[in-house]
Amino acid sequence: MLTMPTEQKSSGNEIYQIKVTLLRTVPPVWRRLLVPSDITLSNLHDLLQLAMGWTDSHLHEFLFRGQCYGPTGPERRVAEAIDERKVRLNQLLVRVGAKIVYTYDFGDGWEHGIVLEKGLPVDPNMAYPAATGGRGACPPEDCGGIGGFYSLLESLQNPRHPQHEELLEWVGEDYDPKKFSIEAINQVLHGRKKRAARSSG
Repeated sequence: MLTMPTEQKSSGNEIYQIKVTLLRTVPPVWRRLLVPSDITLSNLHDLLQLAMGWTDSHLHEFLFRGQCYGPTGPERRVAEAIDERKVRLNQLLVRVGAKIVYTYDFGDGWEHGIVLEKGLPVDPNMAYPAATGGRGACPPEDCGGIGGFYSLLESLQNPRHPQHEELLEWVGEDYDPKKFSIEAINQVLHGRKKRAARSSG
């Protein structure tokens, strides 16, 4: 079940600007995010699910320099994974340009490149994490990976395709692969805080 990542105050004075790109998508589906540099990989996973539009219905892992980081429960496919709850982003991404690969759903194999673009001072007037840019909608869950995604788009764009109606019903008529809204993502990221403020007001 997908949970809202806890809004974090950095123990230091640095915010990481990271770019997250869903690899092998054309044009690239991507998000630019501002996160505390000391966010745990576990909380980063929760954030990525919300920012990209996934539903946290499958396993995941982070890969950095040949080492896997992820959940360490018995359902794990890779027994040698380091517990993602005990590793912070700034322990891995220590310089601009450093990159981690985040894989979601080992069946469909959605790989995301996460690159550190810059370090920024904490803005006391800004809520973190935050989305500041991006492009494109996340592919639907369980559509068969990159190949399945583009086959799906082809069938949706062709009313004469034999599976057009079936797939349109499956994905929903409101699905738009070009749809992206920074405001919508930030509303999801900070929804808990806003709801709490309304209820206490």
